[in-house]
Amino acid sequence: MSPSAAPLPLVYVIDDDASLLRALRRLLGAGGFRVCTFSSAEEFLESAEATPACLVLDVHLGGLSGLDLQERLVAAGRRIPIVFITAHDDAVTRERARRAGAIDYLRKPFNDDSLIAGIKRALGDA
Repeated sequence: MSPSAAPLPLVYVIDDDASLLRALRRLLGAGGFRVCTFSSAEEFLESAEATPACLVLDVHLGGLSGLDLQERLVAAGRRIPIVFITAHDDAVTRERARRAGAIDYLRKPFNDDSLIAGIKRALGDA
């Protein structure tokens, strides 16, 4: 990379499904993103040093939920664009995520193009 080239956007993925984390790391890495994965919201909160350009966040996690994490980040003044992913969709949860500022909300299984498009919207590239 040349000295004047912009760094690749940093996307944090938080999901408690290890196989999905591996797949998304490969997909997003091939799509031109730097990727860091976490298996829980607590792990993210404990180890997040850099501020990501975007979060890909599962709604239902063991422990702190994705929606609870979103609320904590907003309360702390950390406005990070979020693309929510979920296997358990319902209108109340979807509306709660959107009211709190979610950029996108995708039901699993989602297609790769939908996820990439959501991340690009979150980054302001769409």
